[in-house]
Amino acid sequence: MNKKETLEIRKQFTNENCAITRICGCYVDAEKQIRTELKEAFLSLPEEEMFKYYDIFKKTLSGTPGRNLINLEFPLEQEMPDGTQAWLLKLRNSRLTDDILIEEFYEKIIQNYTYGENYYIILIHAAYDIPGKSKDGMEIFDASDEVYEYLLCSICPVKLSKAGLCYNAEKNSIEDRVRDWIVDVPAAGFLFPAFHDRSTDLHSMLYYTKNPELLQPLLMEEVFGCRVPLSAKEQKETFGELLTETLGDSCDYETVINIHENLNELIEEKKELPEPPTLTKPEVKNLLVQSGAPEEIMENFEEQFNHTAGEKTEFLATNLTSTKMLEVKTPDVIVKVSPEKAALIETRVIDGLSYLMIQIDDYVEINGVPIRSGEQHP
Repeated sequence: MNKKETLEIRKQFTNENCAITRICGCYVDAEKQIRTELKEAFLSLPEEEMFKYYDIFKKTLSGTPGRNLINLEFPLEQEMPDGTQAWLLKLRNSRLTDDILIEEFYEKIIQNYTYGENYYIILIHAAYDIPGKSKDGMEIFDASDEVYEYLLCSICPVKLSKAGLCYNAEKNSIEDRVRDWIVDVPAAGFLFPAFHDRSTDLHSMLYYTKNPELLQPLLMEEVFGCRVPLSAKEQKETFGELLTETLGDSCDYETVINIHENLNELIEEKKELPEPPTLTKPEVKNLLVQSGAPEEIMENFEEQFNHTAGEKTEFLATNLTSTKMLEVKTPDVIVKVSPEKAALIETRVIDGLSYLMIQIDDYVEINGVPIRSGEQHP
């Protein structure tokens, strides 16, 4: 799913567009015990509660694609009658009216969700009557050809509010505030099935994580039956290892700068597209050649890629570089510069010693104090 498709589902979480039929939930304590459960027709909730749930659902479909929102594909074996996709489909088709299936769902989450404190599992069923669209992109609400039925799950930490003082209006006094257990924004969640090309895609789902480095691999493997992708940090580290192993002695400052400049150009060229650019094995190879990697060292690239990253690995360009800051790091010094100013830094060998040279203009500042360059002293 891309940004546009995700936004279309997010827009439903208002009273005017609400397509939610039913909501279920359970509060789980730190010992993995269910303390209380909720099973309601969503529209029967008090309006104040509905608005708070809308905010949670919107958060579950927010963030950066490829970092917070991750598309997961079901392996073929999981689409068999005894597979995880088939089980999720059965749960969706029950419209959350089968108590046995709901309890089984809770048990699967509790057993595989790694979190040592209290949390709240929220599960909704919704049926979105997809409006048709005219050639100019306008929605035609009486021209729907499909109803998109889906489940959305949000897993929210439940935290004790901070201690403090408060004003008691009845007593007209300042006193100790009562501490409550507060449902926080979701830390993880999913949308099943995916909404792709404005239609139901039973072969994939959308996974949400607040922290891109905490992917909850057990959820992906045991509950969804999907392969755990590399996190944003792991993608960057794997790409760096691939460059080091592939380029060898050719992994110099100029080549690496060229690689990041070309990545930034790719991101800029495709920034208006609904999905961020990805790089498969052939595209990574082309990037390295384009950036000055010698042809002779690229002969074994495919073997090196398979060994380091995995044959089918795809890298998200935005996970590999920063368009805002380039960091040059030594054991003792870190230099940060905007990517377009990378040419101000170069490496040189003087009297057998390696130096990092930075071109400066007339203005240099150290801890807020402007200084003069050596040539300007009398």
